[in-house]
Amino acid sequence: MPDPRRGEIWYIYTPGLPRDPHQLRPGLVISDDTRNRRRDDLLVIPVFSTARLGPTRVALRAGTGGIDHDSALFCEEISTIDRDFFVDGPLGPPVPESILQSTLRAVRRALGEVIPEP
Repeated sequence: MPDPRRGEIWYIYTPGLPRDPHQLRPGLVISDDTRNRRRDDLLVIPVFSTARLGPTRVALRAGTGGIDHDSALFCEEISTIDRDFFVDGPLGPPVPESILQSTLRAVRRALGEVIPEP
């Protein structure tokens, strides 16, 4: 498997509840590429196909990063995922830098930092 790169969307098994241990879903890699090459785990934001948008969620239009339908990044659910849980990817080209920057701002909001809109 090639090293996942920052900004790529991959199918991954995400952690869930104890009675529902893992679900296959797309996830956006947000960790730095140097870290991605050297570590066994990567920082990932899960992608959901239905969502109410808000300050910690970023909209993804169909086609962005290889996603086939309008979706949302749930930045409040940032996860560290072992590369063994990466199944397939990248789904397409990396997301645009503007999406990546919006995602990083939303993660900072989820951590409690006051981040104004650009």
